[in-house]
Amino acid sequence: MKILSIGNSYSQDSTRYLHQLAQSCGVELDTANLFIGGCPLSLHHRNMLSEEKAYRYELNGKYTYLNASIKEALLAADWDVVTLQQQSFRSTDYSTFQPYLNNLAEYVRKHVPQAKIAMHQTWGYRDGEACLQHYQDGSAMFADVEKSYDKAMQDINADIILKSGKAFEMLKENGISDFYRDSIHASLGLGRYTLGLVWLKTLTGTDPHSVGEIKLDEAISEKDMEIAKKVAAEI
Repeated sequence: MKILSIGNSYSQDSTRYLHQLAQSCGVELDTANLFIGGCPLSLHHRNMLSEEKAYRYELNGKYTYLNASIKEALLAADWDVVTLQQQSFRSTDYSTFQPYLNNLAEYVRKHVPQAKIAMHQTWGYRDGEACLQHYQDGSAMFADVEKSYDKAMQDINADIILKSGKAFEMLKENGISDFYRDSIHASLGLGRYTLGLVWLKTLTGTDPHSVGEIKLDEAISEKDMEIAKKVAAEI
């Protein structure tokens, strides 16, 4: 399976361990990420039109030292899945998605008609942080995020939703709240590990409990690892 993400640091977080997790249980999967930090759909759309080599091209969770345009990336492989997402805080307001999302989806289907389109659902910020602005907590923010991505799924007739944000809410329900490395990004250990498991389960149907040991950038306790697998299995 070959997966291309047109995203930002959130797709970077989600794909950091995806290739390794797949390898650990005998699944052949490659993932590429088009990275611009904090990139919103409006900028992706502008870069689509200009065909500018504006993106850092990441392969299997690592930087390749190559830059690419959206068109170059789409034509670089026979992608099975292409993921799209909005910038995290804009994800609470669906009016910021359009018309950019519709046009990007049409562009993807034009250049890689065989690929399924997946919406990558973002997540709420850490509780108590000023960046939440008017939201009481991260769960209240995520409630609006979830509505936006449900609407996006309908508008572009997407094939898949990658429920990264829902997974983080489920970690909270299982007694874990420390899965951030700052106010908004996934932690290098548990956060990214959970996201990788969710993507692996959703895209390949692999049981998260079947994954083997992989090298992580930050240690995770056995207890938290089992909770992450439980959450991903239930998504």
